[in-house]
Amino acid sequence: PQRTAPRHATRAGEKCVEAIFRFETRERIGAGVLRMKDDKAWTLLTALDELKGHEEHVGSHRPKGWSYSRDFAGPNWLDLRKAKQEFRDADPTVLIVGGGQAGLSIAARLAQRGIDALIVDRWPRIGDNWRKRYHALTLHNQVQVNHLPYMPFPLNWPLYIPKDKLANWFEAYVDAMELNFWNGTEFEGGVYDEAKGRWSAVLRRSDGSRREMHPRHVVMATGVSGIPNLPDIPSLKNFAGVVLHSSQYDDGEAWKGKRALVIGTGNSGHDIAQDLYSSGANVILVQRSSTLITNIEPSAQLAYAAYNEGTLEDNDLIATSMPLALARRAHFLMTEQSKKLDQQLLEGLARVAFKLDFGDGGTGWQFKYLTRGGGYYFNVGCSDLVAAGEIKLIQFSDIDSFVADGARMKSGDTLPADLIVLATGYKGQEHLVRKLFGEGVVQRIGPIWGFGEGQELRNMYTRTAQPGLWFIAGSLAQCRINSKYLALQIKAIEEGLLPRIAERDAAAA
Repeated sequence: PQRTAPRHATRAGEKCVEAIFRFETRERIGAGVLRMKDDKAWTLLTALDELKGHEEHVGSHRPKGWSYSRDFAGPNWLDLRKAKQEFRDADPTVLIVGGGQAGLSIAARLAQRGIDALIVDRWPRIGDNWRKRYHALTLHNQVQVNHLPYMPFPLNWPLYIPKDKLANWFEAYVDAMELNFWNGTEFEGGVYDEAKGRWSAVLRRSDGSRREMHPRHVVMATGVSGIPNLPDIPSLKNFAGVVLHSSQYDDGEAWKGKRALVIGTGNSGHDIAQDLYSSGANVILVQRSSTLITNIEPSAQLAYAAYNEGTLEDNDLIATSMPLALARRAHFLMTEQSKKLDQQLLEGLARVAFKLDFGDGGTGWQFKYLTRGGGYYFNVGCSDLVAAGEIKLIQFSDIDSFVADGARMKSGDTLPADLIVLATGYKGQEHLVRKLFGEGVVQRIGPIWGFGEGQELRNMYTRTAQPGLWFIAGSLAQCRINSKYLALQIKAIEEGLLPRIAERDAAAA
């Protein structure tokens, strides 16, 4: 494909010449990004695009379709699709746990490489992982960043996609991309057979029946964090009203005229507080720790500026091409820029004693996400309400205990409440791995997410120390970009081109 021509660019505050190139070896096709400063090379990224002889089934390699219509006596396309999805007498090569953007992205990539994969998801309907979230939710980054592989969103779609619209797109995507998807199916756990190189994975269907499958790979696509984090607040049991985790919250209509405490000041906490306020509730936001606040426009979109021009393919390559130290520098500079843009808002929040931070070393919201999965809010109006006093703010540290009718403050006052929402985030993936695979696997693979020694996210999108166990998570963009490389690794293993376990992990075993 036609790539962006070499050009002058500014990256991490440094002027450079940036060039995208294509290269081939005997067995592979790749692409790269080279940056030069003055007369010296500055950064170089190379990335695998294709395994020769095992190309994606797209473009000139797409299926002919003749087999669906030339034998009038045999099954047609629909008959074959139904049979394939049932896996009646076969097991998938890859079992994908989770049917959100991560599961759909890796399933689509694998399908185009001829690898049988099955997505299992506990929700009854495709897209419910978005559809069942709180009523007012829309994506916080723009549509041009969020395409799924192979099928971009229509050009008339809104800049910020509503959750239900995205959920419906997931349904259409599964159908169009011919992905095998079992709704209402719970993955109960798996045990790996080292001798046979496969898993024994137990699935529970919606009718209560169980099916044991033996995939060679299990891909966990359950999100950055899956199990709700319920903080240990002993006195909360004294509260006589309703307590919900943010994952259980739908909308504020039922709470009109009621009093609500929302504990937590990340994206969910702010959005829920604003939804309750807009529904006519009396809302108090409870801050547990300092939080990064940035306006959704233009500040929060600075990180995606490259996606406003050029091709998606080139922008995805550029997005992965900065070494960690330079990426941190780039985000520090963006954060400094956003602080100036948001100065009026930040000063207003400081006046009501909102505790602000700007990430580790001032590197902003994206590095908070990449290291801890949260701790920030993209302001779509709630911060303005807090700064204006329309939504009250208190610090969790000023609460003495919870009582039947609300929160008793250390001052002796009681703040009455009918509802308490715990917008307290989620536990790390290690907790889910322990539940599904056991402590031995947790100890074997180590931490998941956050940066490791290789300057990449730990155990994400790559081989782990547990053969046949993979992880994919993150934003739609992260899943689109990294599913490509995860699928290439699985394909290479299946073709005997790559060991099932990396050398570093084999040496440590």
